[in-house]
Amino acid sequence: QRPSVAIAMLSEIGGRLRATNELITSLASKNVNEEIEEQLKFGDRLADKIAEFGGSWRFIIAFTLLLFGWMALNSIQLWLRPFDEFPFIFLNLMLSTIAALQAPVIMMSQNRAGKKDRLRAELDYQVNLKSELMLQQLHAKLDEVRAAELQTLQETIQVELSIIRKRLEEFDASAGKKVQ
Repeated sequence: QRPSVAIAMLSEIGGRLRATNELITSLASKNVNEEIEEQLKFGDRLADKIAEFGGSWRFIIAFTLLLFGWMALNSIQLWLRPFDEFPFIFLNLMLSTIAALQAPVIMMSQNRAGKKDRLRAELDYQVNLKSELMLQQLHAKLDEVRAAELQTLQETIQVELSIIRKRLEEFDASAGKKVQ
């Protein structure tokens, strides 16, 4: 009585069947890193490189050497006027500026890492779902094969039983003639 509801239901079922068929027939294994690398812009790549360098031992060692060099140069210069005297206010300003710039860059890089993790989780889910569907199909095929084997076995047993009955009847008939 409500054809629009029936059509909507059939449309939804058809969409789900197409999605399931696409899932089954498509390869679920993708390289998430390649997929994300294609989407990255120049600024994103630069932020990742800066965050990668900022979190390395090379950066820590180089920065430590720079700080000690700065302090030594401005502390030991007795014959010249130091450009940043103790308490090294200009050095503190530069360190604060670097920290203020580096923090958002690291956060952007972490956001992209989180996006990669979400894509990997989605890919793992798709692989698991596809594996589950394939296992269900294999179980169904095994059930069909077993049912066919049982049917064949049952038919073979029926044929064997009919042969045995026939031979028993022949034996009974020949035994009955000998007794008489």
